[in-house]
Amino acid sequence: MAGKIPRDFIDDLLARTDVVDIVDSRVKLKKAGKNYQACCPFHNEKSPSFTVSQEKQFYHCFGCGAHGNAISFLMEFDRLEFVEAIEELARYHSLEVPREKGSRPAMSEAKKQQQDDDYALMEQVARYFRQQLRSHANSARAIDYLKNRGLSGDVVKSWEIGYAPSEWDGVLSTFGTSAQRIQTLLDLKLVNQNDRGKQYDFFRDRIMFPIRDRRGRVVGFGGRVLDKDSGPKYLNSPETRIFHKGHELFGFHQARQRNRQLDRVIIVEGYMDVVALSQFDINNATAALGTATTPEHLQLLMRSTSHIVCCYDGDNAGRQAAWRALENALPALKDGVKLTFLFLPDGEDPDTMVRRVGPESFIQLTDKALPLSRFFFESLLKAHEVGTPEGKMALKAAAQPLIDQVLGDNQKALLQEELAKHCGEYDRFKLQQDIQQANSRGKKPQKQAWQPVQKTRMSPVRTLLRLLLDNPALASQYPDVMPAMLKGSGISGIDLLTDIHGYCQQYSGAKTAQVIENFRDHPHSQHIAKLLLQEHLISEEDAGRVYADSFARLLDWHFDSRIETLLSRSRVQALTRAEKEELNMLMKERQSG
Repeated sequence: MAGKIPRDFIDDLLARTDVVDIVDSRVKLKKAGKNYQACCPFHNEKSPSFTVSQEKQFYHCFGCGAHGNAISFLMEFDRLEFVEAIEELARYHSLEVPREKGSRPAMSEAKKQQQDDDYALMEQVARYFRQQLRSHANSARAIDYLKNRGLSGDVVKSWEIGYAPSEWDGVLSTFGTSAQRIQTLLDLKLVNQNDRGKQYDFFRDRIMFPIRDRRGRVVGFGGRVLDKDSGPKYLNSPETRIFHKGHELFGFHQARQRNRQLDRVIIVEGYMDVVALSQFDINNATAALGTATTPEHLQLLMRSTSHIVCCYDGDNAGRQAAWRALENALPALKDGVKLTFLFLPDGEDPDTMVRRVGPESFIQLTDKALPLSRFFFESLLKAHEVGTPEGKMALKAAAQPLIDQVLGDNQKALLQEELAKHCGEYDRFKLQQDIQQANSRGKKPQKQAWQPVQKTRMSPVRTLLRLLLDNPALASQYPDVMPAMLKGSGISGIDLLTDIHGYCQQYSGAKTAQVIENFRDHPHSQHIAKLLLQEHLISEEDAGRVYADSFARLLDWHFDSRIETLLSRSRVQALTRAEKEELNMLMKERQSG
């Protein structure tokens, strides 16, 4: 597994980047005072509520709440994951992304160039297939096939569907312009070579579907025959140095592009099912590439959605495929993700079903799909008769190893409870649960959660946070301001203030965007974003004075609270010697102040 990207590199990358340039290259911005504005790219609106601050390197939409820095924007707009957004930004600056010690070695320049050439060639071949669908002598036959399958011209265009000509050397003669290029065609499995050295196109006389990876690059193809007697019904690109079918899903890139939030994803069995559903405005379907749904597929989906619907034929083969998907999903199944199973009537697939019942009814079917727990036990109970003690033991022996693999504690507990019911051990299970809950209640209480300050006043903590986010250099310029002194005091927000102050003190040259990035995964990252959006009337000239005064107020609050606590305690019990000394010191400090 690759090592982490060093934090220093991410900070440097953000320091080199102007978020205005990144956003403006995708959404045209207009100057509005010292900021820039546009209609939000993440929701429909008529008047602009999307603001980009060049000073803070931060964007925010007052309509839908989208916000972040340049990395966040690439993740949201280009539908990239975090590492992919870092790599995209690094390419923008012509930088290599380093990895921490223990990671795979950096890609050589030659290998990187080869990879770029591979993707460029695959894109050219995809365009070639699309052109052949319009101009080849057999194009009418191919277009008739697509029409007979009920596909409109717009859908064919949006999915970039093409045609691989029937000749043996269509791709080879077009792109094999040199020995080196022919070798690349062989390596990418666009061309085959037999034992006698004869070279020929891998795909011939087929409807072609380009397979794009999560970043939208063509990595392979799927080919569908025009008639039943022309070899395998579907033919996928073999594994290559850029295509690994166990990691890619057909249509997943398009689903992410068409849905800002993927509330659910429907896994179907074929390309045509994905394409047909999109014609009915169901744009959240994806398909495995001639293989069972793998753990990598499911992990990929679980990072993008909270509900996965596995849609299969209702026959025995479909249920076997669903069971394999379930087995692969269990090790990746985390709390908060719902996995359900939809089995269609005999003779139906998503393509035919959506045409017969319509899109609304089809969506209703996915709403009623079997929960994982029900499908899990329905399948096992067909093989084990729990009416006897032996049958119960056999069920437990089959189910327990699978349940033990489940990642999410709540998901695992749910399956464990169902197993206990089927095995006649529910009372024992509940007793164990009650004991565990009683033990957990006796443990050390969790840290006090962030409590928002009343809107009627700006607390010293909130003021300090806001000023640090605006100007991280304040942490170094005012060394007497030490929030760490109050860590553990119970003051609302003090832990967040301590964390941000510590970062700003360590990285005195950091900008707002870098602070935001460093605290991307912080439990209170949402509060950081909200603070940045709040207007304040503190001028740049007064920022330092207000910063120091706010900390002094915070100390006064803390001292007053501590004095009151000790005085209250003295009324009901004798103070310890240390507490008396503390009270005397605080009283003297208060009188001198």
